[in-house]
Amino acid sequence: MNKKKYHFIAIGGIGMSGLAKYLLENGYEVSGSDIADSKYVEKLRKLGAKVFIGHDEKNLPSDCVVVASTAVREDNPELQKARVLNLPVFHRSDLLAEISRSEKCFIGFSGTHGKTTTSGLCSYVLEKGGLEPSFVDGGIVPELNTNAQCKNGTHFVAELDESDGTIVKYSPNVLVVNNLEADHLDFYKGGLPDVLATFQKFICSLKKDARILLNVDDSGVQQLRGRVYGDIYTYALENDADFVANNVNFGVDFTTFDVYYKNEFISEFKIILKGRHNVYNSLAVIAALYLTGVDVAALKEYFAAFTGMGRRFQFTGKLNSVNVELYDDYAHHPTEINATLDAAKSFNERRVIAVFQPHRYTRLQSLWNDFQNVLKSCENVIVTDVYAASEDKIEGVSGEKFAEQLGAKYIGGDMKNVAKELFPMLKDGDVVIGLGAGTITNLGKELLALDGEIVKVGN
Repeated sequence: MNKKKYHFIAIGGIGMSGLAKYLLENGYEVSGSDIADSKYVEKLRKLGAKVFIGHDEKNLPSDCVVVASTAVREDNPELQKARVLNLPVFHRSDLLAEISRSEKCFIGFSGTHGKTTTSGLCSYVLEKGGLEPSFVDGGIVPELNTNAQCKNGTHFVAELDESDGTIVKYSPNVLVVNNLEADHLDFYKGGLPDVLATFQKFICSLKKDARILLNVDDSGVQQLRGRVYGDIYTYALENDADFVANNVNFGVDFTTFDVYYKNEFISEFKIILKGRHNVYNSLAVIAALYLTGVDVAALKEYFAAFTGMGRRFQFTGKLNSVNVELYDDYAHHPTEINATLDAAKSFNERRVIAVFQPHRYTRLQSLWNDFQNVLKSCENVIVTDVYAASEDKIEGVSGEKFAEQLGAKYIGGDMKNVAKELFPMLKDGDVVIGLGAGTITNLGKELLALDGEIVKVGN
């Protein structure tokens, strides 16, 4: 990559901030803008980025490469100015693709679910094992306290987003496909067949020596397998595969399993992550690293220490006045919610309250019945208003109507109001899990604030 200036429109997002951080650590000059300040923006400033709050054409340098995501609309004043100045405009996928081409061993994690956890786990164990990876992940890696870094090791790890079809731009040396389902139906209007067509195009365009690692327990991936060619490897818990996890034992505090490659024992592994889906996630990372020549058995202590990515069944605090534990989970698809609620069964006799914030009107409309069926497995569900994520409302699609059909309680308004109405309902020993990709992440903070006021008054 040439040492150019880069300007990020909406630099504060988790994906965009990761790319900006990578460039800063590699000696590039970076500027950007966003509608609000955030912890990600502050970290970038400390690394030397010039960040403006608010979008204005005056923010834009006259001699830079502009980076934008699909969410940035054409009427953005900075993007309009870039067009007038005839500046190069990169989609964030273009930049990630360019970065990855300069790296020696690019491991890309893809699929409908699990991309952030698998890429983060892979980055974590490589870094803790002293292998100095570079990475751009879709969430904050625990202990490393970052979503990206640029170092001198041979591995580059990244989460490959399929939501807008731009995944076809990448060329990883090892590609992991965790699972495939119908999602992002605002783009994949034909559902799963459109998703499969995109992945088929992507995989069949990879370099001949690229290794493709497929989860053959997943029905969507099974459909893809017969449509692609190349150096293909498989992993599974249930079906015959190259990499398998046997003797899976779900304990109260941790899960153990044995990993085999082509019937040869590699090692026993232990993880503290909850749920069967995290056995799949761990197996995917073990297999990917094994294929790059890493001694995975020597890294198993780091698999055991990984606490999970930010917003993935993340413990966010405990209420002192009523002894209630709070968790935050990014799950915004029926399969993800099902996995989270299944993992929550480890709380045994404690009452679990799931607070569901639907993410996007199009997703709620398309997967309405699937969301209904999954949430019925939890006795205590609260539904909030839909988080629009820049979408327009769809008539007849709302959190209130969804809650009514489910037989759940509906609480409207912002997260401060949701917390205010929820707080009096809580009982000693409850577990509250926020589910969604939007502002639901603030629920724990709002509940803790209310709890703090009660404790203060009591003192």
